[in-house]
Amino acid sequence: MDLSTEELDGGVTSIVLVGRLDIAGAGAIDLRFSALTGSRKAVVVDLAQVSFLASMGIRTLVTGAKAVRGHGGKMVLLSPEENVEKALKTAGIDALIPIHHDRAAAIAAVMG
Repeated sequence: MDLSTEELDGGVTSIVLVGRLDIAGAGAIDLRFSALTGSRKAVVVDLAQVSFLASMGIRTLVTGAKAVRGHGGKMVLLSPEENVEKALKTAGIDALIPIHHDRAAAIAAVMG
């Protein structure tokens, strides 16, 4: 699992995840992801290149969203692959962390 970031206009941080967000993948990014979400108020997590999502990956995303919300911010998920989105919706995560398929809409959602 790879994690890269990009600072966008308006104080928005884009976190791009690539690979499998399973036990090993979540373990590989957990510390960096927690540090980023613990210090940012507007976070877009790009899941377009995540091929698999397991419960540990869901935990990582939820923990991050709670951290962002804890200091008055917003986090959204961007463009999850079909099976990943199905796992998120089945677990009810989309009620906690909004899912967007348009980058501009995702950015606007965390800025508003």
